[in-house]
Amino acid sequence: MSVEIAVTEDLATCQALRRTVFIEEQNVPEADEVDGRDAGAVHLLARVDGRAVGTARLLVSGDSGKIGRVCVLAEMRGKGIGARLIEAAVREFAANPAIGKVKLSAQINALSFYERLGFTAEGDEYLDAGIVHRDMFRTL
Repeated sequence: MSVEIAVTEDLATCQALRRTVFIEEQNVPEADEVDGRDAGAVHLLARVDGRAVGTARLLVSGDSGKIGRVCVLAEMRGKGIGARLIEAAVREFAANPAIGKVKLSAQINALSFYERLGFTAEGDEYLDAGIVHRDMFRTL
């Protein structure tokens, strides 16, 4: 299995992956998924043997990077692709000396996944798109 993760301009493919995972699989309302922030973001695309299977969106706010819209197709989960997406996102932010920390909003069932990648949960649980989340941070 050949996995490639890279910055992409192929926004349509990233959005199609997010539609499959968030809107169709997790029943996130389209109005919550499509937030108008894609044009100002950097997008990562994960491909396995040339097939698009996952994505993540990177935004910058001041001295913080935010990883969001992380998804991997159901049949490709458990193969390390999500971890590789997060590691690639952290590397992208670390390349910018103005960014000192990375934030993400984790679904509660994914907290241990992000903890293994160096993130620490902070604050209370909250609902986002009808799914319980918690903020997580990693210092660069």
